[in-house]
Amino acid sequence: MRSLPWKLPLAALVVIGLAGGVGVAVAEDGQSLPAADDAAPTVIELPVTADTYASQSSPAKAHDDYTWLSVCAAACDGAAAAERRSFLSFTVPELPVGAQNVEMVLQVRSARTTDTTVEVHDVAASWSAAELTWSRQPTMGAVIGAVDGLTAGATSSVDVSAAYHGTGVHSFALTSPSGAQGVLNSSADTAGTPPKLTVSYTLGAVAAGPLPFDLPPREVLEASGKKVFAHYFTQFRISIDNQAPATDYYARNYLTPNGENGIHAAYGGFLRDRPIGRDPLTGDWQLADMVTEVTRAKEAGLDGFTLNLLNVTESNYHWQAALRLMKAAPMVDPDFKIVIMPDMTVSTLKDIDPAGLAAVVMKLAAFDSEYRLDDGRLVVSPFKAENKTPEYWTQFVSVMKSQYGETVALVPFVLNFNASFEKYKSVSYAFSEMEYGAPALQDSLPSKIATAHNAGVRFMASLSPQDSRPKEGNYYEAENSENLRRGWTKAIDGGADWIQLMTWNDYSENHHFSPSVRNGGVWLDLSSYYLTRFKTGAYPAIVRDTVYVVHRNQPAGAPAAPESTQTKLQKVRANGGTPKDNVEFLTFLTGAATVNATVGGAAKSYAAPAGMKSTLYPLALGLNGADVVRNGRTTASVDSPFQVKGTFVAQDMLYSAVSSGRA
Repeated sequence: MRSLPWKLPLAALVVIGLAGGVGVAVAEDGQSLPAADDAAPTVIELPVTADTYASQSSPAKAHDDYTWLSVCAAACDGAAAAERRSFLSFTVPELPVGAQNVEMVLQVRSARTTDTTVEVHDVAASWSAAELTWSRQPTMGAVIGAVDGLTAGATSSVDVSAAYHGTGVHSFALTSPSGAQGVLNSSADTAGTPPKLTVSYTLGAVAAGPLPFDLPPREVLEASGKKVFAHYFTQFRISIDNQAPATDYYARNYLTPNGENGIHAAYGGFLRDRPIGRDPLTGDWQLADMVTEVTRAKEAGLDGFTLNLLNVTESNYHWQAALRLMKAAPMVDPDFKIVIMPDMTVSTLKDIDPAGLAAVVMKLAAFDSEYRLDDGRLVVSPFKAENKTPEYWTQFVSVMKSQYGETVALVPFVLNFNASFEKYKSVSYAFSEMEYGAPALQDSLPSKIATAHNAGVRFMASLSPQDSRPKEGNYYEAENSENLRRGWTKAIDGGADWIQLMTWNDYSENHHFSPSVRNGGVWLDLSSYYLTRFKTGAYPAIVRDTVYVVHRNQPAGAPAAPESTQTKLQKVRANGGTPKDNVEFLTFLTGAATVNATVGGAAKSYAAPAGMKSTLYPLALGLNGADVVRNGRTTASVDSPFQVKGTFVAQDMLYSAVSSGRA
């Protein structure tokens, strides 16, 4: 498989911003970090992931829940054989390609003023804070740094760069050869300052990126009043059970017709695609996955997520996932925001009164990550707002103001603009409508945007690459990448104020943008191209030859294989266009070149111009791929791993997409 998924991070990351030209980030449990914008050092502050101490006088006792760490010489405060040692562990994330001049500084805060000499040792062996005792302590390495004397309330810093060994766990032992007992804040002391590890690095040469263009600087994109969000669906997180991709919940229950005790057998299984898998993680893996998703969205130029609230019962996993997303966003970037989107179709919300809904919204509004307008108004965008009357939303806005002091900018998200806009425009700051799955439907976008603007209401256009729903037995004909490209063009030309990528990760309806096994990040890559135009007024210059290949894995009219047990088949919707069977080669070229394509194993060749160009060939059984050749040199190449077959075990109307930039 030559088209590879996005690089997978190890775990959670916190980026806390830029200060004075120096990138400052905080990471939790290890995470791939964004490249620095310039040659200034990037600084990462890593919280301690485990800390404890061991006491020679209590050789079997663990101290992992103590609010302090203790360091003392063998003759401790006049007692013989009473040495104390502290142990600290941190997870260092994967640094960007080209990272150099890596330095690490260990920082601890003292609770007392003492004459303690503290020596720091590297610890290579793994250990558990809950199990570590004097009798069960890891072997210490040589002394790599020291500090003489501790001052109450002051932070002591020790250069431990000699212990850096790349991505992963870095552990240290603190011992004392002399002086009184030293007492340090531990992570269990909520009122104190726990240990931390600061990692800094600069960047040398960085390999060419996966996109055919370079995104503008982050501050340029963020400065635009044009915002781009992606609709986040809490059911389909990166991992449901923290298992390996080959045997995880997706593999066992969603991607097989017999999954979840056969409840999806009639339509060939619940899903046709899944998030890119990863190996099991330690620690808070659910938060780590949220951080990964926010990081991917931010790196693509997005401003935030619209968070679909599928359940508001506090113990429910949907609500818990929503809370993790609110927490994860500022860990990556404080400017990455979450639009609160109550789903008015779900059981816990469809019958709730305005006061009850206000109480739910305020639980999320307490986070710093909620999206607000520049004037402080809280943006709330109810999904299927038409399930409630305009009077209901007027009461909701009133309760938010009278009981909580919050002024709401309401953005109703409806299924049918023409049937709802006149009724709801008076309560709307902005308006949004469900995405369109077929190219011809995109043509109505400019007139709807104009209708909203003429009424003094802003418009958030919802865009999707495709829409295919096995469970519902229907699909729209997206015509390869045409639906997404036309949607972006119509939204830009029509003057949309905001964009909602519909969705980030609803794999049951297959309009997801999140990098997946079947799209490899292609839909997000293409959206980065268009959002640059949307935000800056100009398309980015093409600086790398790139070719995308987009095709289905079976013809639209393919028959079932003899072994198939599927009984419910997908049919194109009444307004969903005419089924098409083509393979698309979408090129972004710095100059004219020859494209040597493979269509179902047969060779095709054509001349492609500079710029973006879509070329179609009839779909054929077999494999597809393409090489871009200029002046006898191959400048881009990709082979699709998805073989086109003439029959199916599970009908699959989803388009697959691969990129030479990620091959």
